[in-house]
Order: sequence, then structure tokens, then C-alpha cells
Amino acid sequence: MTDHFKQDDGIERILSEQEDRDSTPVTYDIATYPADYTLQGIVDLYRNNSILIPPYQRKFVWSIKQSSRLIESFLLGLPVPAIFLYMEPESNNRLLVVDGQQRLLSIVYFFEGYFGPPVARRRSIFRLTGLNPSSPYSEKTYSDLSQTDEATYNRFNASVLRAFVIRQLRPRDNTSMFHLFERLNTGGTQLVGQEIRNCIYHGPFNDMLVKLNELAEWRLIFGKTLPDKRQRDIELILRFLALHHDAHRYDRPMKDFLSNYMRTHQSDQDASRAYTKLFANTTTAVLDSLGERPFHIRAGLNAAVFDSVYAAFARHATAIPPDIKGRYHRLVSDKEYQAAVSSATTDREVVTKRLALADKTLFGR
Repeated sequence: MTDHFKQDDGIERILSEQEDRDSTPVTYDIATYPADYTLQGIVDLYRNNSILIPPYQRKFVWSIKQSSRLIESFLLGLPVPAIFLYMEPESNNRLLVVDGQQRLLSIVYFFEGYFGPPVARRRSIFRLTGLNPSSPYSEKTYSDLSQTDEATYNRFNASVLRAFVIRQLRPRDNTSMFHLFERLNTGGTQLVGQEIRNCIYHGPFNDMLVKLNELAEWRLIFGKTLPDKRQRDIELILRFLALHHDAHRYDRPMKDFLSNYMRTHQSDQDASRAYTKLFANTTTAVLDSLGERPFHIRAGLNAAVFDSVYAAFARHATAIPPDIKGRYHRLVSDKEYQAAVSSATTDREVVTKRLALADKTLFGR
């Protein structure tokens, strides 16, 4: 078996799918400019919700020693790496933190006087910990500075954290945000695909996708009881919904098509019920007709077989032919269809071809 068909966390590894995930944008018209915020100023912006950390970003993970060393750097006048903020043009120019949330939250927590997120059951007093014992700032709190060293306190408040603010001008979407997360998120494990969309397009539509991913019937189709750690299962649900509704607008790369679709429906609360019914009914029809793990053709679930067959079932879920299993066998044995689900799978012509072949073979007369 070639590397082309190695299993990838339950998803068949197809070269064209990997190339799509690794693709870079052709061109963007983006404005990027530096902004020097005082520490007092950036804390105020955070408290006023003018700077937001997307709720699906990884949690605050720094230790109090790491945060203390950052605060000490400001107190000593040492350079601190810049943070990256993305300006949302459609939300009163709020700024989303793309990179630097550990630094930002460390500053916020020091100003608050307590270490860690407010939801923690027991927040410890934020004393500068792990510094040289001879340091004048060792074990100091923000309140201590204000009461015992007014000059240092004022200098600290006026210290500057540099930020780079990014705003996409053209095209009129915000797919550059996806690519920024790909390149700038600096966690121990880089975020990918749907994990990035969770960061950017949080809201009712994303919540619905997460809920749909828990359906017992879907877990049988996907072939794993537990949700995928990299959210490839959720991305498949998004892929089905996007192609079912907007296949006529499809253009490569697939990842930008999915990002644009999710952005369009990000706050669409009214559509959630219809989407949920569509996906649930289609999943039941596929499971009843084809059984468990029907898209594991070679080694793991084939995403191209999945999207074309699911789209066909969604259009004909109330009129399943009695010989549907035989039709499905003919479909996956068809050489033209095999080519459309194994190479160039994100090309526009290939996507259109396999959707048509699946619809005709499974439900045509």
C-alpha cells in the first residue's frame, strides 16, 4: 500500500486533500500596522471587550513563574515580543487575539491582582514568583507597587506592549484570518483546519456543528466513538452542508470554501434547526441503507466519497431505491468515480463530476 492511502486518524490520506490543507493564498490586500499600547490601555480595552480572545482558543496555560518573568521584563525595561491582533470589520472593529494571549492575560491578571482565569475556583494572589530573591520586585503584587513605589508603578502602567494589527481589505471576506492562525498560532501543537475555524467563526453555527458531531448515528458512520482530536469529523459535517447548499459556488481551495461558508452562517441561529434536521435525516438514511463505516473504502474514511454520497442522500432521503446497496457498490467500483475520489479531489471540475456521478448512480432511473 502506498503512502497515498495511509490512514490519518480515521481519515484516508489523499494527496490532493493534503495539498489543499497545505495550500497558501494567491493574493490578499491586507493592511498591517503597528500599535503601541500602554499596559494600562490594553487592559482597559480587554475589560471593555474591545479586545477579545476567541472562546475556542486553547486555555491559559502559563505558570505563575512564566507570567512573573514577563511582568519583570516590563519592570526592567526589557523587550517583549509583539502580539498579533485581527480587526473584525463587521463587528465595530473589535480586535481578536491571533497570537499572544498568554502574554495579554498575564498582564490582565497582574493588574487584577489574582492569577488565572476568573472562573477558577480558587485564584491565588498574583505575586511575582520565581525571580531572583534579591530583585526589588520579588513577591510583589500590583497593589504593592501602587502603595510602595509610585515611580515604578507609574512607569509600569505606561510601559508599552507592541501589537501588529491586521485588517483584510480585499477580497471582501476574512479568509486571511484562517491563514494567519495557520502561520502564527504558537501553541505546542499547531492548530489546523476546523480547530482554526473554531477560533475564528465561533458562534451559533459552530455550536451546532459541535452538537451534530455527537449524534450516535454519525459516530457509527464516522467509525470512531470519541470525537476526533483535530476536529476532522466536524470539518466533514461542515463540508457536507457547504457542498449541499453551495456546490454551484464552489472553487478551490476547499479549506477557503469551507471557511467562507462558515463565516457567512456564523451567527445564523434561525437556520440551526433546519441544518440539524437535514444532517440527522441524511445520516439516518445513510446508516440504514449502507451500514456502519460505509466510506472506509481503503484505509480510513474517504472524504470525497463521503461528501458526494451524503449530498446525494440529502436530496433523495425520502425516496431510497430498494437496491441502494447494489447501486453503491457500482458507484465505488466505477473507474471514473474512483478517479474523482482519489486524485485532484478539490479541483472544481472533479468536485462537480463526483457529485453528479453519485447522484446519478445512486438515485437515477
